Formats: sequence, structure tokens, C-alpha cells
Amino acid sequence: MIDKFSTRNKITWCPGCPNFMILSAVKKTLSELGLSPEKVVTVAGIGCHGKIFDYLNTSGIYGLHGRGLPTAMGIKFANPELTVLSFAGDGDTYSEGMAHFIHAGRYNSDLTFIVHDNQSFSLTTGQSTPTSQQNFKSKEQPLGELNHPLNPIKLALASGVSFIARCNARDIPHTVQILKEAIKHKGFSFVEIIQDCIIFNLEANNKDEFMYKINNNKPDMKKAMEFAEEWDYNSKKGKIPMGIFYQEKKPTLEEKWKKVKK
Repeated sequence: MIDKFSTRNKITWCPGCPNFMILSAVKKTLSELGLSPEKVVTVAGIGCHGKIFDYLNTSGIYGLHGRGLPTAMGIKFANPELTVLSFAGDGDTYSEGMAHFIHAGRYNSDLTFIVHDNQSFSLTTGQSTPTSQQNFKSKEQPLGELNHPLNPIKLALASGVSFIARCNARDIPHTVQILKEAIKHKGFSFVEIIQDCIIFNLEANNKDEFMYKINNNKPDMKKAMEFAEEWDYNSKKGKIPMGIFYQEKKPTLEEKWKKVKK
């Protein structure tokens, strides 16, 4: 039953926020995988996404802004039998948490990292993030964002992340499918969920018509990079690949540590 992963806490996201859909997808995923709340731990960063911690009936902790990943890695390292999920936002991950994200790829700890990307710091009223498009105007930057957005998929590939995927918050069945594969993957799984913000950075919304599904679930770096370059986060032109970009089997941090101990 999905209900075993629900709490009685009042949901305070804006009505209509895609975070409701992500929450539904996560609960459905955990339920269909047959996991029990006692064996799942969630770590959340700071941002609108972070409230998901209050609405999932699992153990866990709020991390500091951008610091959810090292906390999640520590939990997994302490008890490798747990299923560990770390939630973050695009600002949370690619600004304050950038170094942690890169090194998580190198370490390959066996956990799932889920990034809610709406291309804005929405909790703090809409400043631009590293994935915001150029010319996006906010109270912080009334003249517009001057810098080109970074491409998290390409960054993940360059950092050695062993499972890389992207999905659409509004497509719950596909998100569930991707999250299942991410959790079952032995190693560091990075899933970026593209979502709209219904309050800030409205011009970045409604990209669904440009999205199409791929399945490159093998260690084909060249093909993965070709897919990653199809969309640069800077416009709604061209195609936006959704699905698994890359998947590779390699020793996890926990497995490598066992060898060191021996």
C-alpha cells in the first residue's frame, strides 16, 4: 500500500506544484519495490523540494543547504543495508552542493540522488540558479541572468556517476519507472526531475512538447554525451531527452572500503 509511506503532516507546497507529483511517484516507487519504511532513509536539502521529508514516512534528516549528499553517504556507509534517498533542488545541488555532487560521482556510494530542477531558487522567492536560462530576470538580477546555464547531465558524465537519468515530474508512470531502476542500481544514481515552478521563472515552464524518451542503460559514454548535448537548459528549442542516459557497473564506495579493511 502506498499509504504506509504517507504521513499526517499538512502539505504546504503551493497548490498545483509538481512536487505533489514527485511525492506521489516516490511513494509509488517505494511501494512497488516492496520496501518497508523501516529500511528506507531520506535526506533532504533546503528548498521547496526539502518539504518532501515531512511527507514521507521514513527515517531521515534535513541536511544543510547543499550538504544533503555527504549526510546521505555517511548514513549509507554506517549501515549499507539501508535504502538511502537524497533529495535536493537545482540551486541546492549545483550552487552550494556542487563539490559534493562531483565527488559523489567519484566515490560511487550506493544511494539514489533525486534533484528537483525548476531552474530557480523558489523557496527564497525566485533567484536564478546555475541551470536558469540567460536573461532570466529576478529581484536579485533585474537586468537578467548573464551567464549560460551549466548542463548537469554532462557534469555527471564527467564526474563518473554510474547511473544518470532525467524525467518529467508530470509524467508519473515514467518517473516511477526511472526511480525503480535508479534504486535497484548498485552505485550512485543521479535522477534529475524537470519540473515547473508555478510562481517563479514562468518562462522556463511548459517544455513537455519538446521531451522524448530514450533508454541508453549501458556504459556508452559517447551516445550519452550526444543525448546530453541536445538540450542546453537555455531554451525550449530542440529536443529534450528523458530517460536513462548512462549506466555502468563498477565497485561502490562501500565495497571498496571492505577491501581496505581486509
